[in-house]
Amino acid sequence: MTRKLHLTVVFLINIYLIGKAYALVEFTNIVCEAIDKDFVKFEYCRLKSVNRTYKYFTVRANLLQIPVTEAKVNAGLYKRLSTYKPFFYNVTIDGCKFFKNVKLYPVASSVYDFFKDVSNLNHTCPYDHDIIVNKLTADNFNHRFSNVLDFPTGDYMFKVRFIIYKNIRAKFQLYFSLK
Repeated sequence: MTRKLHLTVVFLINIYLIGKAYALVEFTNIVCEAIDKDFVKFEYCRLKSVNRTYKYFTVRANLLQIPVTEAKVNAGLYKRLSTYKPFFYNVTIDGCKFFKNVKLYPVASSVYDFFKDVSNLNHTCPYDHDIIVNKLTADNFNHRFSNVLDFPTGDYMFKVRFIIYKNIRAKFQLYFSLK
C-alpha cells in the first residue's frame, strides 16, 4: 500500500513538472551605439559569459554634456522572423516624468523593473552623472517571459533609443533567444 502511494506521488509530481515547462532567456549579443558622439560615449558595453548558463551584460555611458534636463526613451521589443519585426510593444515615455511616478506608465514600469536593482537610473532629472547598468542577468528576464507573459520561443531584440533634447543621442540593442 505504501509503495502504491509513493508511486502515485512521484507520478503526480512528474506530471506537474512536465506541465510547468518554462522558457529560458539566453543573451546572444549586445550593441551600444553613440549616435551623437559629442553628447555621449560608451566607456564599455559588454556581454559576459561566465559559463554556459550564466551570462550578464554591463554598460557604462558617459554623458559629455551635463546636466540632462529633458529626456525621452523609446523602447521596443522585436521578434526575428526573416528580419526583426515589431512585436508586442513599442513605447516612448518622458524619462524625467517617468521617474517621478513610475506607476503611471504600466508597460514602462515593467521594463524599469528589469533595471532598477542593477543600475543608477532611479531618480528624476537632472542627470549629471554617467549611466551605469551593472551585471544584468538573464534571470531578470526569465520571470517575465515565462511566468508573467507567455511568449513564444524564438529570437528577440530589445531596442532602446535615448532621445535627449529632441534628438536621438544613443541606441542600445539587446539580442536574446527564448528557448
